[in-house]
Amino acid sequence: MAAPNIVGISTLVGITSVYQLTGTSQTNILQNAPSSNKVFKINTISVVNCNESTDAYVSIGISQGAGAGTTTNFLIAHAGVATGTALVVVDKASSFYLEEDRTITAQTSLGNATQVIVSYDSVE
Repeated sequence: MAAPNIVGISTLVGITSVYQLTGTSQTNILQNAPSSNKVFKINTISVVNCNESTDAYVSIGISQGAGAGTTTNFLIAHAGVATGTALVVVDKASSFYLEEDRTITAQTSLGNATQVIVSYDSVE
């Protein structure tokens, strides 16, 4: 389980993904599999509350292994996201690397109305 040397990369792909949180359980958002030979540079993570009348509370974390159900280290925990607004959890100034066998997880108090947007670079 070794991250690739990011100085001598062979491939760099920019990706933006949107995840609809359909329930209120901790959910895997982005997983870097063991032995993937990749590292993900997480550039931004935003949470959007699409509900018209109810505030949401969200937690975003990093887990080792399969994610949900394992020990999570939180980037934010139980942060409020007002109705119709977005919360920037990570921006370019606070970007970080997601190494092999790590997973970004999310949990919300408001299923089917909360979206997580992750923009990252996949480096090989």
